[in-house]
Amino acid sequence: MPVSRSSPTPGPGRPRGAARLLPGLAAAAVALVLAFLIHALVPSLPAMTLAVVLGVLAANLPVTGGWTAGRARPGLDFAGKHLMRGGIVLLGLKVGIGDVLDLGWLALVLITAVVAASFGGTYLISRLFRLPPVTALLVATGFSICGASAIGAMAAVRRIRHVDTVLPVALVTLCGTLAIGVLPLLVHPLRLSAEVFGAWTGASVHDVGQVVATAQTAGPAALAIAVVVKLTRVLLLAPVTALAGAHHRISLRPAGDDAGLPPVVPLFVLGFVAMVALRSTGWLADGWLEAGAMLQDVLLGAALFGLGSAVRIRTLLLTGGRALLAALASWLLIAVLGLAAALLIVR
Repeated sequence: MPVSRSSPTPGPGRPRGAARLLPGLAAAAVALVLAFLIHALVPSLPAMTLAVVLGVLAANLPVTGGWTAGRARPGLDFAGKHLMRGGIVLLGLKVGIGDVLDLGWLALVLITAVVAASFGGTYLISRLFRLPPVTALLVATGFSICGASAIGAMAAVRRIRHVDTVLPVALVTLCGTLAIGVLPLLVHPLRLSAEVFGAWTGASVHDVGQVVATAQTAGPAALAIAVVVKLTRVLLLAPVTALAGAHHRISLRPAGDDAGLPPVVPLFVLGFVAMVALRSTGWLADGWLEAGAMLQDVLLGAALFGLGSAVRIRTLLLTGGRALLAALASWLLIAVLGLAAALLIVR
């Protein structure tokens, strides 16, 4: 949590401990209900994207801006950091190893290559646009793997400040939302089959909810392959964060002293891997998987509302111009890479 937002020692009348979190968590709960209601009315709008948008609106409307920056801030920061980690753990319940292997080795190699090229290309583009290394790393992680969830995981592994995740989350949400509107318009001009469009969506759109919203426009066949391709990208979250953690330890290692170094893989990433393994056993009934998916949506939705509520549009416009251009260039690069892979996966 940023030093500038650290709360002073509670004085008389100032809430202590968990009581300080209640206003922000209550605000996140209300926003979640509203996001799910809007999603139910307009299924093409993912609830997670709506959670971010509602957070941004809450931060920038005169009536609620003071609330999100004041009394609600501790709870919103808690949601953005800790509830995000819980959501990442439960995200593993959506990934079955059997479903991934059913794609075939060629598809797995291509998807891995797309993630690697997307990560490297996005990081390079971000640095060319003179974004700070931390921002470039988070943007590359979010764009190449699974959106805000990946950003949260990478931030934890590299011990990046919570406040530094705000801009990358805003960019990945914006570009993922752009994909929902743009990619379906290209199906007919590019003469894509439903399967190719689904594979393209899964290989190039950032967040799982955004993939579903985009692919379902082309029907069940597109949606089926899109989800599996996307979850294969999600599975790469564990090795990517492990490599980042190992690199971070090496770069911070004092002479022969491992004390105080961050773990190579945080516990919540190990939890994600454990949930993938549990899902892959086939032991869990559909009811448990649905309950896990619902709880994951609640945790990630609250986290994304918390992150969105830290975005100040005026500051973003003044400081985020280069970041926006870098994000759009990266979005185009990943779309091209994903389409090339999709054409080879579905032949």
